[in-house]
Parts: sequence; C-alpha cells; structure tokens
Amino acid sequence: MRRRRLIVLVIALVAIVGAGAFAVASANRVKGSAEQTAEEYFDAWRRGDVMAMVRLVFQPPSDFVERHRALSEDLHVESFQVTPGGLRETGDESAEVPFAGVRELAELGSWPFDGVLRLGVRDRAWKVLWTPETLHPLLKDGGTLELTEIDASAAELVTREGEKIPNDSYAEAYLEPLRPEFAEANHGWALVSKAPGQPDRQLLTRRPEANVERTTLSRPVQAAAARALDAVDDSAIVVIRPSTGEILALADRLRDNYSAVRDVFPPGSVFKTITAAALLKTGLDPAAQVGCPGAYTIPFHRSFTNDGEVDRGIVTFTDAFAHSCNTTFVEQATTRLTGEELSGTADEWGFGRSIATGIGGTCGTVPAAADLDVLGADAIGQGEVVASPLCMAALAAAVENGVWRSPRLLSEEQVRRVDGVPGEDAPMDAGIVAALRDMMRAVVDHGTAADGGLPPDVSGKTGTAEVEGETSHAWFIGFREDLAFCVFLRHGGSGRAAAVPIAARFLKGL
Repeated sequence: MRRRRLIVLVIALVAIVGAGAFAVASANRVKGSAEQTAEEYFDAWRRGDVMAMVRLVFQPPSDFVERHRALSEDLHVESFQVTPGGLRETGDESAEVPFAGVRELAELGSWPFDGVLRLGVRDRAWKVLWTPETLHPLLKDGGTLELTEIDASAAELVTREGEKIPNDSYAEAYLEPLRPEFAEANHGWALVSKAPGQPDRQLLTRRPEANVERTTLSRPVQAAAARALDAVDDSAIVVIRPSTGEILALADRLRDNYSAVRDVFPPGSVFKTITAAALLKTGLDPAAQVGCPGAYTIPFHRSFTNDGEVDRGIVTFTDAFAHSCNTTFVEQATTRLTGEELSGTADEWGFGRSIATGIGGTCGTVPAAADLDVLGADAIGQGEVVASPLCMAALAAAVENGVWRSPRLLSEEQVRRVDGVPGEDAPMDAGIVAALRDMMRAVVDHGTAADGGLPPDVSGKTGTAEVEGETSHAWFIGFREDLAFCVFLRHGGSGRAAAVPIAARFLKGL
C-alpha cells in the first residue's frame, strides 16, 4: 500500500515538474519569425495600410502614421512599390531585409530608392525596428524631403519667325506690358533634400516649359526700322503688311511718353490722301485740270497758302496731289464737299473703324466741320483733324491692297482675347484705290518725295503738320509691294526734308 502511494507521489511530482518546464519553455518561446514579420510589413506598406504597419513596429513614434501620410501628400505620391531582398541574420535575435522602393510622383515621375528594414526580438516577438530612414534613407538625422515649385521665366515675346526681338528695337515699350498677358500658370518642380548643416540638394527636377509667344514683328523689318531711327530723336516708324494687317515693325522713339499707336497728332498733308478719296468719290478725275495758286481765299472766309507760296498755275489733280498743293485741296474741298462727306470718307478709311492690335490703339478723329474755314483746314490735315502714326500706316496699307484691315501685333486669336474684336476687313472702292495708287506714285516720281533717295517702286505721300508756336511735325506714308509704312517725326520739321530720308534709310536697310 505504501509502495503504491509512493508511485502516485512520484508521478505527481513528475507531472508538476513537466508542467513547470513546459510553462517555462512556453514563456520563453519567440512569437513569429523575422521572415513573417517582414513579409507582413512590406505587404501592409504596399497597400498603404499604415495602421497594420504600426502594429508590427516596436515602440513606434507617436507621429508614425502622420509621417507616412504627410510624405505621400507633400510629395504628391501617386503610387508606391517595394521589392524585398533576402533576409540577413545579424544576430541571434536580429535581422535585416534590404529592399528597393519606387514612388511615383505626380509631377516628377518615378523616384526609386534603396532601403533596409531592420528587425529584432522585442517582448518575445519579432518586431520592425523603425527609424525615419526606413521611410527613406535621406530622412536620417533630421533630414527632410520637400517638393518645391520652380517659377517660370517671364513670357518671351519673339518675332514672327520665332527669333528674339532685335536688340535696341525701340519696341520694348509695347512688348513689356504684354508679357503679363501670357503669364500662364506655368511652373516646374524640384524634389529637394534638406539636411542640417548641409546645402540643399535637388534630387529630381522638371523645368518649366518655355513660355514663348510669337508676335507679328519681322526680325529684319524691325531691325531696319530701328536702325533707321538710331540717330533720330522723337520719332517713330510703323510698318504693316497690307495683305494681312500684321504689324511687321514698330519702332517708337517718341519722347514725353507719347505713343505712335495710342496718341494722335495733326497729320498735315498725308491726310490729303483721305481728302483726295473724298474728292474722287464726287467725280473729280485724277486728270482734271485744277488751279494751284500760291494763295487761295475761301470766298468771304480765310486764306490759305502753299508752302513758300509757290504758284504752279493749272495742273492735273494728280500733280496737285504730287506737289501737295494746299490751295487746290482747300478750293476743291470747300466747293465739292461738306464736312459730313469728308468725315464719312475718313471713317471708311479707318477713322470710324474699331482697331484691336493686341496693344490697344486708336486711329484719330475727323469731326464733321460745319464752318468752311475749319473744313478748308481739315482738308489739308490741319484744323480739327488728328491721327496716329498707326492709323496713317494702315491707310497706306489700304491703298496698296484695296482692303482696309485692322492692324495687329499678335495672332487674330490672341488679339481678340487681349484687346477685343477688331473691325472687319473692308474692301475699298476699286476705282478710287487705283487712282490713289497712281497719285501716290506721282509723289515719288516727280513730286515732293522725288529727290529723297527712295529705292524703286515706292509710292507715298509727304506731310508737314504745323503746330502753333512749335516746329512742325514731319510725316511720310507709303508702300512698296506688300509692305506699307508711316514715318513720323514729332516736331521734326518738313516731311520732305526730314521724314523721306528716314524712309529711304529704312527701305534700303531691308
């Protein structure tokens, strides 16, 4: 009996010892494995399941979730891929897994990097030993990663050929205010690494696209116009392509903030082109014999004289235009026209039409004179008539082409966006256009521009506009083939002596 009790006691002791040993073994056993923990972490990282990742990390920082989300949001990460390498044991209870990661950034594309996931046994379980460089190696020791914008350079306005505007073009005053119109939301991006005590380092960049807008300016034409004005102060040249209305050159050296596009001046005898058109409309033939006395008095009104009171006797209407006979135009206008008719003709040739160039602009005004003295002065470009050099260039272009077109410095689409809707193309009377061409050709052939050194095949009209108490304004408008121009010298003197030589210099410089 005693033996039996001893056996039972021994069995009980063995059971207790075994249970204790099992309990000790169970208590000391490590949960999971390094491979399993690493696999679960990488899988959660791929899915973007940060909460699952944090459960696998030993003592994760309080901002663990926020760091991951902020990096993705701040760098505009669209997708993330990670490819683990082989596990390496670094001790009895430590291991590491090298990996290759690729973040796809919205602005910069693929951004690959290499990292190491470190693991260790903590609290009898395999855990990820996370540090900031696990997220990216450059985050070590307080490093940061930032996505920054690279500002685009100011819009570059170029010639119609796509080339740079010539230096000293005298067009800058018109081009500079245009640049903001093309300052689109255009910028580049840079991924920048910042580390304490070290200079910033750009890791990836995407430079902004060049913001280039073509104007209608022609490089050779603009250069020729600018060089023609190099030694001429307070002057301007506007050049237009008659077949399209494109401004090929705009060289403006006017002082005191005056503009060849937006300001108006007495046009003098270049306005006789409009008056001639109005007289031709009444039936006056270019070959008609008219008087060109040195002086003419409107009956019961004021007197007008030719330059130097030159008396040319009886001449054709064409020659009266060629020699710029003030007396002829005053007499014919005050006997054949009303103020409304002269003003209406001016409106047809641009004064009453909408101009939209892309840089603003105006043509001028020709009020309907009720008084004969005013009508006589208006007929020769004095009186109440004022015009811009831009408008006079457009007038010459309309004579050459037979169609009045609104001048423009930009494409038609951009003009409408920036400056509004221009006036529609307006075909002019073919008979009047043909007569004006012949009359302007006579000016250069044997009239006031005959000895100005102009190259062949140029037609034009000189103008000298008197300014009370000051030197006259000098004008010359003209055309050659598909190129029309206006030369204007504010207080420059005689159109014949001052403006024509500049036009010759410009045309020879092409």
